[in-house]
Amino acid sequence: MATRLSPEVSTNPGPSFDGASPGGSHATSVSYLERRAWIGEYFDRTAATAWKTLTSDAPVSKIRASVRAGRDQMRHTLLAWLSPDLHGVRILDAGCGTGTLAIDLAKRGAEVVAIDLSPTLVTHAQERAEAEGVDIDFRSGDMLDPSLGTFDHLVAMDSLIHYDLPEMIAALGTLAPRVRERMLITVVPGTPLLVALRAVGRLFPRADRAPAIVPVSERAFRTGLLGSPVLDTWGMVGTRLVERGFYRSMAIALHHSSLGGSHAPRR
Repeated sequence: MATRLSPEVSTNPGPSFDGASPGGSHATSVSYLERRAWIGEYFDRTAATAWKTLTSDAPVSKIRASVRAGRDQMRHTLLAWLSPDLHGVRILDAGCGTGTLAIDLAKRGAEVVAIDLSPTLVTHAQERAEAEGVDIDFRSGDMLDPSLGTFDHLVAMDSLIHYDLPEMIAALGTLAPRVRERMLITVVPGTPLLVALRAVGRLFPRADRAPAIVPVSERAFRTGLLGSPVLDTWGMVGTRLVERGFYRSMAIALHHSSLGGSHAPRR
C-alpha cells in the first residue's frame, strides 16, 4: 500500500484551468482540457451553492428531491459492490463533489483520496468529513493526475458523464494502470429527451449553460472498452440502472482480470 498523504486542501485559489498541467497522456487533448476547464468553472463558481444544498438535508424542489433520491440510490449501488470492511484498502473518489461517497467509504475503514475540480466543493467536503469524524485526503485538481498514486479501487460517480465516449474511455485508460482491482463508474444512457435537451442547450452561450451531459448506451460503452488496448485486462461484470424522477444513470462495474474466478472480465 502507498504511504498515506496528510489530508489538506490546496491553499491556492483553485486549479489553473488555463494552460494547466495535464494529469496524464490522455489529458493532453485540447477537447479534454477545454471540457475540464468548463466543468471546473461551472461547479466551482456557478453551481457550488446548489450542489451543497442538493447533497444536504435542506428542503429542495420536487425536481431536485428526485435527483437527490436518485443520487442516494446510485451511491448505495456503488457501495454495495464493495466490501463492508475496507480497512487497508486505498480508494480514489474521482470527482468527489461535496464528499458524501468519500465519507461513506472512509466510515468503512478505507484510505480515501478524494479529488474534484472545484476547490469550493472540496473545502465544503472536508468540513463535512471533519464533522463526521473521518480522515480523508481531499485534493482539488485533475483526477488523472499520476501523483495521486495507486489504488485498489476507483469510484467515479457522475463525474465522467460530461465527456464524450472516446474521452471517457481514454480517461479510464489513463487511470487503469494505477488501479489494481475495481473501477466503479456511472454513465447516463441516452433518451430522446436527453438528446433533444443537449441539442437545444448548444443554442445558448456557453456562459449561460451547464456542461452537457453526454448520453452513452451500455452497448456503446462496451464497444469502446473492447476497442481500447490499454483496457484489455478489464471487463464489465455488472450494470445497474437507477431511475428516480429526473435522475437517470447507469452504474458499471469494471474488474481487473487478476481478480480471477467469477470476477474475470466478461468479453
